[in-house]
This record gives sequence, structure tokens and C-alpha cells, in this order.
Amino acid sequence: MRIVGEGNSGDRARGKRALSAAVESGYTLFDHADIYGAGHSEELFGEFLRESPSIRDQLAIATKCGVRFAGDDGGESPARYDCRHDYILQCVEGSLRRLGVEQVELLLLHRPDYLMRAEEIAVAFDELYSSGKVANFGVSNFSVRQVDLLRSRVTVPLIVNQIEINIHNINALLDGTLDQCQQLGITPQAWCPIAGVAYPAWGNTFAADDDNRIRAELERQMHRYDVQDWQIALAWLLKHPAGISPIVGSTTPSRIAAATDSLDVEYSREDWYRLLEARNGRSVP
Repeated sequence: MRIVGEGNSGDRARGKRALSAAVESGYTLFDHADIYGAGHSEELFGEFLRESPSIRDQLAIATKCGVRFAGDDGGESPARYDCRHDYILQCVEGSLRRLGVEQVELLLLHRPDYLMRAEEIAVAFDELYSSGKVANFGVSNFSVRQVDLLRSRVTVPLIVNQIEINIHNINALLDGTLDQCQQLGITPQAWCPIAGVAYPAWGNTFAADDDNRIRAELERQMHRYDVQDWQIALAWLLKHPAGISPIVGSTTPSRIAAATDSLDVEYSREDWYRLLEARNGRSVP
């Protein structure tokens, strides 16, 4: 999302170094959206691929569509979601052009459009799949019922639901999202997976006492597993049987590489519950 920085040559070079570090560390999925950097993030990734064309077959490219900014049509339109057939196709064409590829491996609807017609989305997905422009489909920030609605209309599988889940926001544990993912074989991708640990979460509601409890438990677990606090936060997500795939958003090469260490943490279910208890300030019922 931030690989272009301010868009100057220095920031763009740093973005490419981050991408190189990810490839060298074994990352294979690169998560984009048409709105990231106003499209310039996809353009930079396209440049990266042109400079290293041999790596294309090693990578899976994901992108998202359906979020529109106020006035983006040149008028006085509000910020809105747009999952209409024609707009989905328009967005995909733009992403393919900016990325310089003929196909993306995964397309996600970025947000649920409150006015979406699932039948219309199904037609768009079918056209994109049959044309070879998109190989797989999913959603982002969809509720259980919204996933059910879309699945009732589409003929292609939905293989991903990208959601916010971290030590601060555990809604997906409680509202059936992760249960549905397990039931249907949908991969939950976690955005902002280390929020509440490495930086404040969106809409942070933690008080000082909450932070202190969490910090104390993280300190204990850091010493036990000999990793950093944010690596514990990743291991906590990876422990869940739904197969959560954290989206690592760092542009710092050393942190990109170090994030993979969380895969090797033999994290116990007892410590999983200890961190949940510290987060909640009480034991489970």
C-alpha cells in the first residue's frame, strides 16, 4: 500500500528494495488495490516486474476494487463503494495496465457495496474468468451474510475474505467470520495484523490499563520464544485453525525478512489464551 511513499525517486527506489527483500525472503503473494497510492503502487510493481521479468511466474498478484473517492468522476460525487458490473471491469482493466500483466491471480471486492446486486457481480466475475484476466476471486471486509449472499449467485469459488484481525480487533473470532472460512475453505487474510502491538489499531479503544496488561504478557512471551512482540502478534494469528494469512505491510527490508520468523514459533494454545486474557482483562467465560 505504501511502496511509492511520496512518489519521489528516493521513495520509489526504497519501495523496490522492499519488494526485492520480500521476494528474497520467500514471499509469493503481493497484495494490491487500485486505490493504493492512487494507482501508483501498482505502477511501481509493474516497473519492478519489467526489471525482473523472470520472477513473474513465482508470484501471485492480488488486487482489489470497489472503493471510490469523493469527486473522482470530476463532479461532486461522495465517497462511495461501487461493485457494479461495468465498474468492476473498468477497475480490472486499469490494474492490469498499471501492473503490466495479462492476468491477476486474485481479485477481491475491497468493501461490500451496500447497493450491490450479487447477480451483476456474478456476471462480471464470469466474464473476467472466461477472458483469463482474473484467475480467482474473493472479498474483503465482508460479513458472513454478505459472503452467503454473493456465494448464492456466483459460479466461481470465493477463496479469500480479507478482514481486519489483530489483538485489538477480534470481531472475526466472535461474529462467525473465521468459522465460515473454515467451513467453506475460504482463506482469511488479516490486514493490519500487528495493530495494537506495533502501532495503535484503527479506531483504537485500548486504555492505558489494557496496554499495560498486554505489554506485560507480550514481554513474558517474547522471552519465552525469543522473538519480538510483533512476531508474537503474528504467531497468535497463525495459531488459529482457520489458516489466517497475515498481510505484512512493512516496507523495511529487515522487518519483511524477520516477519517470516513467526512461522517457526511453536506457539502454544495456552499462551494463545493468555494473550487473549490479557487483551480482554478477564478470563474466558
